[in-house]
Amino acid sequence: MSPLPDLPRTDTMVITGASGWLGQNLVRAVAPERSAVRCLVRTQEEAALLAVVGPSVLPIVGDVRDPSALDRLFEGAAGATVVHAAAIIHPEKRVQELHDVNVGGTQLVLDRARRHGAGRLVHISSNSPYGANPTIDHRFTEASPQHPYMGYGRSKADAEVLVKTAFDRGDLESVVLRPPWFYGPHQPARQTQWIRTVRRGRFPLVGDGSNRRSMVFTGNLVHAVRRAEVAAGAAGKQYWIADGDPLDMRQIIATVRSALEAEGLPVSGSRQLRMPRLAGVVAEHVDGFLQGRGKYLQAMHVLGELKDTIACDISLAREELGYDPPTDLLEGMRTSIRWCVERGQAL
Repeated sequence: MSPLPDLPRTDTMVITGASGWLGQNLVRAVAPERSAVRCLVRTQEEAALLAVVGPSVLPIVGDVRDPSALDRLFEGAAGATVVHAAAIIHPEKRVQELHDVNVGGTQLVLDRARRHGAGRLVHISSNSPYGANPTIDHRFTEASPQHPYMGYGRSKADAEVLVKTAFDRGDLESVVLRPPWFYGPHQPARQTQWIRTVRRGRFPLVGDGSNRRSMVFTGNLVHAVRRAEVAAGAAGKQYWIADGDPLDMRQIIATVRSALEAEGLPVSGSRQLRMPRLAGVVAEHVDGFLQGRGKYLQAMHVLGELKDTIACDISLAREELGYDPPTDLLEGMRTSIRWCVERGQAL
């Protein structure tokens, strides 16, 4: 099947979550080719960092839950492409934040985009509404049923419903992208910490390490966003986005260590740290217990997922969007590591 034909690219883009992991990469990719890139950021410091990217970048300071901030963001953006990337993955205190930002914020973005006459909206969802694959060889497709994982998964599933409802009502043209585990430049501290533990041989394999994960380099995800913006027949559809075939956790850890060595950073720890799969099962139950009482502990949540296969099939995105991820895990990790080193981050 040939990719869907392209629509003309708009000259204005509106980006929520512009100071985040995906947002920063996207702003830098599209700023040179647009007359206006209107960016929602949370602080003046984030605004200043993005403003220097180029004269087309117009940071708006505010919260995605604030209607007045969104009115400022969408001012003069009739017909603009909207990329809704603002979300919370790991709340600082209470699980309720997930619903407030990921669901409530999405509803407000959809409403303001409609009121201001915006064009196509590209909504950044997640693998989390689908939970874990039932077997190591299973791959999520666009036809897979949802089984939301914890509070974050439920919040992103609910946000997808809002986007679909807006499309079905004729309020807004939309495309949903479902990326799994990110990696790449402009990463948060937790990702740098993960690379550091892998380098030192302290990141554990939970179980035998045969469970598989799909991953997506931020540059590949930016490529997917740009294709979703213009693919004519993509409106109203959802697409899984990843680097390519999933890798098992043993391969992922080995590839990160190879990337570190290729960048001149020796790795330590000849023996791989291991934990029984039962540790992940216990962590998942504890995580569920805490979240059921409105509390969130990031380390427990992450440990609970490390035992699982979370893998997807990107065939539909290849066929319909013309998505062709140019960067594999080794090269993407080398780029991430160089980004950390250039900024003096300890690995």
